[in-house]
Amino acid sequence: MASERQGPGRHAPDRFSFETLNLHTGAEVDPYTGAASIPIYQASTFHQPDFDHPPEFDYARSGNPTRVALERVIAELEGGVRGFAFASGMAAITAALLLFPAGSHIVACEDIYGGTYRALTRVFARLGVEATFVDATDLDRVRAAIRPNTRALYLETPSNPTLRIIDLASACALAKERGLVTIVDNTFMSPYLQRPHDLGADIVVHSATKFLGGHSDVVAGLATVANERLGAEMYLIQNGFGGVLGPYDSWLVMRGIKTLSVRMRQSQSSAQAIARFLQDHPKVNRVYYPGLPGHPGKAVHDRQAKGPGAVLSFDIGGADEVRRFAARLRLPLFAVSLGAAESILSYPARMSHASMPPDERARRGITDGLLRLSVGLEAEADLLADLEQALQAV
Repeated sequence: MASERQGPGRHAPDRFSFETLNLHTGAEVDPYTGAASIPIYQASTFHQPDFDHPPEFDYARSGNPTRVALERVIAELEGGVRGFAFASGMAAITAALLLFPAGSHIVACEDIYGGTYRALTRVFARLGVEATFVDATDLDRVRAAIRPNTRALYLETPSNPTLRIIDLASACALAKERGLVTIVDNTFMSPYLQRPHDLGADIVVHSATKFLGGHSDVVAGLATVANERLGAEMYLIQNGFGGVLGPYDSWLVMRGIKTLSVRMRQSQSSAQAIARFLQDHPKVNRVYYPGLPGHPGKAVHDRQAKGPGAVLSFDIGGADEVRRFAARLRLPLFAVSLGAAESILSYPARMSHASMPPDERARRGITDGLLRLSVGLEAEADLLADLEQALQAV
């Protein structure tokens, strides 16, 4: 059955650098033909020659060879025991949250993706699941928020969009001490820079639309789990709820993952230069980026991640300043999303966090002048020049 599958491909090597593992997870060769790219198995159902011995694949919602290959890849890269591919990042997040029954309570970091905030406050609240949002950079506040019916701790680090840093190892240790499941959204870092399972996380989720896919051409979500018990539960949700990723989109994400390391290195290098430039610019009030020396939690981030990443946020005052700045920019897309080959400038107050009430945004530092920049693969000098000329209009 699908829940017992190992997935197509060769056996993955035990010890390789991430850059090599990026290309050699054991799922890179089609086991049926030897093709160097797993084919797009565009099939909804599979012939069963003998109903007494059901085949590995029977119906595509339950399992598809292309999707299973991607699930094998993300499990290897994140260091999880199983991977799961969903139709969107929110589908992966909600699948993880659906593990908990009505009457459950979840403690979540307060600086969180707006879609996750919306799901917890407006969707799961209808299902009898309550959430408390706390400043998870302070573990005493996390500890104080835990109730007898608390079932999970939900974290993002660096957080979206002000890049707060949570001590994952300490938070996961606290969760284990209290019998909680720890879920970590690792979208900003990708497994190239941070592996939450290594720090004790039980479930890791991604919007694979972002750095993993990397090309603004697919919407997808991925999740990995730390043990087989959670794997069985997650598969039950994936198969029962049905929000699976299609074969073509699975293939696109696998193709994007092959260049993850080189894309992240280049984008991160440019992001570091841009953060320094913005920090020194008189038109910029504040820069949020864990690569800057004064960033809160930088020492913690440096312990648990291999680099500061390719996403930064900066505040230039208010909505009028944002309008003038965005109108002058030539290179970055002014758009929702991040993690693409091209740079993307987003306006959290009207985009990623528009579903969060204004007073909640204000409490989290998501002002009307805050912008989030996902740095792409353009030449660093060109990006810096473009930002400089646009800031002249502020």
